[in-house]
Amino acid sequence: MLKEIIIALRAYREAHLFIKANKLWKWIIIPGIIYTILFLLGAIYFSDTSSDAISWIALKTGLKGWLDRTDSGLLGFIFTMGGLILWLILMLFYFSLFKYLFLIIGSPVFSYLSEKTEAIIEGKDFPFSFYKIIHDAIRGVKLAARNSLWQTVYLISIILLNLIPVVGWLTPVLAILIECYYYGFSMIDYTMERHNKTSAQSIDFISTHKGLAIGNGLVFYLMHLVPIIGWIFAPSYAVVAATLSVYPLKEQHTANNE
Repeated sequence: MLKEIIIALRAYREAHLFIKANKLWKWIIIPGIIYTILFLLGAIYFSDTSSDAISWIALKTGLKGWLDRTDSGLLGFIFTMGGLILWLILMLFYFSLFKYLFLIIGSPVFSYLSEKTEAIIEGKDFPFSFYKIIHDAIRGVKLAARNSLWQTVYLISIILLNLIPVVGWLTPVLAILIECYYYGFSMIDYTMERHNKTSAQSIDFISTHKGLAIGNGLVFYLMHLVPIIGWIFAPSYAVVAATLSVYPLKEQHTANNE
């Protein structure tokens, strides 16, 4: 799996060179600006509501009053860290919901960008089809709903684990790995769909190549550490990188069948 993660990481550099060489900037910047505006507005709102929710829970459960009465610096530190980590997990939960919403909205654009990437590699052209765009959008909605359901189950389990002092401090790492996997999953599925793979076949393939999905999603999230510029480039770069990382496996599979 480590080898596949490295392949997925390198694919982002290849994606940058590919986008630059083939002048695909309009497919990167326009969706990226829309993504950035929605992401920023949503993050501000959810950050405030998450903080309010944590304060409300601490007050209603009596935890705040109990900590004030005990006046213990150690307990105060432990529960402050727990509150901070819970806030981070709630923000990841927001990111997850927002990500699927944007994937559903942007599915036709991302599917076309993945298709165009492979067309350039093979020196062919895929004819534009409005029916295919609708078909891809419907598949994207179904897959996003399926992945969001499973990811929500995992994140709720992680939130419950976070309630265990000290042990719960490790939960953000687990939550991020799950986030990376499911985002990379969505990016790779555009290639799977184009080659007429059913959802079940796509799930089976990506489960076998988890490293490609985790690596793709990992760079996507790391790009968010660079405000604005990273947010603009992250979604579409992820699509192109996923297509480039999966393409050699497709070629290998074709050669093995000949």
